Amino acid sequence: MPEANLARPPTGAKTVVAWAAFALSPLVLAAWAAVGGPPSVVPVLAMALPFGVVRRQPWAVLGLLVAELALSPLVPESHSFVRYLQIVSIDLAVGCLATVRRPRVSVGAAAAVLVAQAIVANVFPLWPGYGARGSVEAVAGLVIAWLGGNTLRLWRQNAQARRAHAAAEAVQAERLRIARELHDMVAHSIGVIAIQAGMGRRVIDTQPGEAGAALHAIEDASRDTLAGLRRMLGALRRSDAEPVAAPLGLADLDALVARSADAGLRVRLRRLGDPRPLPPEIDLSAFRIVQESVANVVRHAGTSECQVVLDQRDEELFIEVTDNGRGHVQGDGYGIPGMRERVALLRGEFSAGPRPGGGFRVTARLPTFEGAR
Repeated sequence: MPEANLARPPTGAKTVVAWAAFALSPLVLAAWAAVGGPPSVVPVLAMALPFGVVRRQPWAVLGLLVAELALSPLVPESHSFVRYLQIVSIDLAVGCLATVRRPRVSVGAAAAVLVAQAIVANVFPLWPGYGARGSVEAVAGLVIAWLGGNTLRLWRQNAQARRAHAAAEAVQAERLRIARELHDMVAHSIGVIAIQAGMGRRVIDTQPGEAGAALHAIEDASRDTLAGLRRMLGALRRSDAEPVAAPLGLADLDALVARSADAGLRVRLRRLGDPRPLPPEIDLSAFRIVQESVANVVRHAGTSECQVVLDQRDEELFIEVTDNGRGHVQGDGYGIPGMRERVALLRGEFSAGPRPGGGFRVTARLPTFEGAR
């Protein structure tokens, strides 16, 4: 156990000490008034002792301080500052109550305090010269204390609401990220599997060799998808101290091109510019954009060829995927919206739509300089 913890008193001991101080407060004040003690810090100490439990029991503290006001006749007239100190302490207790209770409760408590002060002031002046002006000062002090406490309560509520909203946004952002990853990871492989399964079914009787090749492609695509799902689940379940597996990136495009060829789609990959290491989030997003675009070609374009261009410039990465097929069906799918979300999170530009001469075109510009992130 650390030495700092050995020197720290237990919570139970702190509670006992706080309640003992609470109980000593009226005794200290009564003893000081009974002996006619000179002006000193003793009354200040007596007023401060109850505040050790004000966070847990503000009602008890307020009630004790109001009750101690009944001891005012015992205080010598030459020490009237003690009565003024009692009023200030009661105001502080009302302010503390307003920080933890609803306005209708704390306002009721403040009104009860005003009534108690009025009753005591009607029996004897709280301090020399106390009158209409003194009562106005007492009311003003109480109002100021209540306003301060209620303002602090509202500030805490707003801060808590902001934290809850930020947590909800973080959870939603993480859910969207996981949904995009799952979609982009599975969509391409499922497209390859569907095409190969259909082709194998058609030729299994007449061309067993082709059917076997289709089954082999289905096996490879399934294994790749399973490995990707295991990586994702491992990343979700790992602790912060555990190492993170290397994420996918543009270096994995060659394997993507090979899998697409198994599905009957020839992907012509062109790399332009000066290849440099990219930040992980940009590298992964670029790979997912190409993967989803190629998957859309497999599923919708009805063509056997597409072109992927990667142009790594000084401050941006340009991605273009084009095909000369029959165009894509932009319905309620998540592919294109997911790509658009990825690019927007990286403060880039994205477009997807039919080409004037036929086919479909997807472009993305991802800033790679530090100021863009």
